[in-house]
Amino acid sequence: MSRTAAFFDLDKTVIAKSSTLAFSRPFFQEGLINRRAVLKSAYAQFVFMLAGADADQMDRMRAHITALAAGWDVEQIRSIVSETLHDIVDPLVYKEATQLIADHKAEGHDVVIVSASGEELVAPIAQLIGADHSVGTRMVVNEGRYTGDVAFYCAAENKAVAIKQLADERGYDLATCYAYSDSVSDLPMLEVVGHPNAVNPDRGLRRVAVQKGWPVQQFSDPVSLRSRIPTPSGKTVAVTAISLGAVAAAGAAWYGLRRKRGRDA
Repeated sequence: MSRTAAFFDLDKTVIAKSSTLAFSRPFFQEGLINRRAVLKSAYAQFVFMLAGADADQMDRMRAHITALAAGWDVEQIRSIVSETLHDIVDPLVYKEATQLIADHKAEGHDVVIVSASGEELVAPIAQLIGADHSVGTRMVVNEGRYTGDVAFYCAAENKAVAIKQLADERGYDLATCYAYSDSVSDLPMLEVVGHPNAVNPDRGLRRVAVQKGWPVQQFSDPVSLRSRIPTPSGKTVAVTAISLGAVAAAGAAWYGLRRKRGRDA
């Protein structure tokens, strides 16, 4: 049987900032980058929030970050991300995105994060927000350290390539699948599914979405994790109550039978 998936871009679609640039402070505190790089990251984050990033900017950012990361210890990066994930990412996740993810999961759809950020960042963030799978940029590693080369850059056309590969592996019917992104650079990702959606779109993507009649959504409410937990529907509460009642009744019946057997003995 064919299955359905919802593919989400990460930056400015699920979280309010660039996931890669968001970790510049802990990288600085661990001595991986200098103060100038932190300031550069802050400026890049500001520009990204205002205008997004086109294909050329994405390529420049990739080249800058991969060159910067050359020689970094992979396990150290994973450790930093693990230790700082909640403090950095929790305040950035859009409430609207988590509700949409919950809605897809309630429909039985797989949720997949597809991001140009490194897989060492993308996978933990995907797990944090309840996604089933994730795909990120893979860098070349030699003897536990990044070489500065890229094995797979998960951006633009490569996002569509990754989605098609996942569809083949997991049996997704792309005609029934959904995709969400903010950037015109993700058109290949949006066009490969039957239900493309523009979220916080840049000017280029908004123009295409209007021309093609795609839904356009605005996410603007990043809030704390506790506040983001979706409230279950009345139907879910009723089903849960019935299930708990059935368990309680079964337990009472079992206990009564045990007591009766004890007296008969």
